[in-house]
Amino acid sequence: MTARPNILILMVDQLAGTLFPDGPADFLHAPHLKGLAARSARFRNNYTASPLCAPARASFMSGQLPSRTGVYDNAAEFVSSIPTFAHHLRAAGYHTCLSGKMHFVGPDQLHGFEERLTTDIYPADFGWTPDYRKPGERIDWWYHNLGSVTGAGVAEITNQMEYDDEVAFLAGQKLYDLSRQSDDAGRRPWCLTVSFTHPHDPYVARRQYWDLYEGCPQLEPETGFIPYDAQDPHSQRLYLASDYASFDITPEQVRRSRRGYFANISYIDDKVGELLAVLERTRMLDDTVILFCSDHGDMLGERGLWFKMSFFEGSCRVPLMVAGKGIEPARIDAAVSNLDICPTLCDLAGIDISGIMPWTDGQSLKPLLQGSERGEPVLMEYAAEGSYAPLVAIRDGRYKFVHCEIDPPQLFDLESDPLELTNLAADPQHADLVAAFMEKVRARWDMAGFDAAVRQSQARRWVVYPALRNGAYFPWDFQPLRQASERYMRNHMDLNVLEDQKRFPRGE
Repeated sequence: MTARPNILILMVDQLAGTLFPDGPADFLHAPHLKGLAARSARFRNNYTASPLCAPARASFMSGQLPSRTGVYDNAAEFVSSIPTFAHHLRAAGYHTCLSGKMHFVGPDQLHGFEERLTTDIYPADFGWTPDYRKPGERIDWWYHNLGSVTGAGVAEITNQMEYDDEVAFLAGQKLYDLSRQSDDAGRRPWCLTVSFTHPHDPYVARRQYWDLYEGCPQLEPETGFIPYDAQDPHSQRLYLASDYASFDITPEQVRRSRRGYFANISYIDDKVGELLAVLERTRMLDDTVILFCSDHGDMLGERGLWFKMSFFEGSCRVPLMVAGKGIEPARIDAAVSNLDICPTLCDLAGIDISGIMPWTDGQSLKPLLQGSERGEPVLMEYAAEGSYAPLVAIRDGRYKFVHCEIDPPQLFDLESDPLELTNLAADPQHADLVAAFMEKVRARWDMAGFDAAVRQSQARRWVVYPALRNGAYFPWDFQPLRQASERYMRNHMDLNVLEDQKRFPRGE
């Protein structure tokens, strides 16, 4: 491993790990990601900390579960005092930069990043706050409904395409800028996080990518529609949260939605290819660790469920690939978590974070990269839209256990039942295993305290948000600063120095 390597994080949104059994599935048109997979450590069983954007991303940044960060939902503030990998790397001398989405809620829109190239695609305020005091009440103007499914199709530009085009362009510019600094004495190593919003719904794609999946067999879900009455209680709540009763979803709409999703994976693949090409052309590839990940997955119509918000594999399992000098390409089957990314990045950069490790929930993956075993279970939490009380999950070995105080438990054997069709929790033959998992739940979580903290957070925000919308409005959304007078050619610059500094490589 290169001492203090550069770090390029390529993050996507809502990409199901079930489509990355060992790198991208064979049917996906993703040559650049498949090329990256061929030289990466590929984590087959990697999980989000929470299957929703803001909680997942705060946990990814900090290595802490939502019950520690307080980021329970898509409108909960990520407080400035929680260290992130950007803080740790920056304190060690790294230049830390973000291009794209991170769904930070609150007035701090940097969280350790020294520089941010774009605004976020999502709002930074408290407007998307759920309310446990009103179970079952839909907040229609922001809660997910199934319009993304009925509206699936082709477009050459959308809100999200416009965003990701900008994210990729500015990230490429930044890589060129970093390369031009590489010849300077005292150059700082860098960590550039490039975070796209695709393949997150709406399931709308450009024609060039849509056409790649004509007649694709995988347009049909593996598990067909399960009626409301046959679903588990949380899945029933997700049906209500997505306003399923107001839509008549046809098989063709399911196929079109999945086609748009697969097409947008190919769109993202091209963006990744562009950035990797810049990294190679600027001769920084050998000195850079590349990490590819997603915040959470998408059910894609499996079981009749869409989007995320559950602990089924399509929703909570996510890709993770790590490449770099000294990292052997291999498939790693041990269950790991996005919570592990923060301590892993610090470990790869030689940064000691042992002082705060008692308050983190992840652990470094570096031993796994070097061939060691891992026995610790993976923990997950969910306390956002579609839930009426917090849910927690444990992936330990071949089993996944899901607990909520208001629901019957769920236990799945992922080796014999990868589609999670048989809940073993009520089977007397598994009573001892259920009891053992419940001991782990009680040892790790104070469920009553967790529920009370979520309710208190929601209630406070339901006071603060309408107050801040009344009268003069000051947005928290990040405003990118483009200092035009410091770009290109200006009269306070020495032209000879400027032309030399802005050229890479110099003198060839």
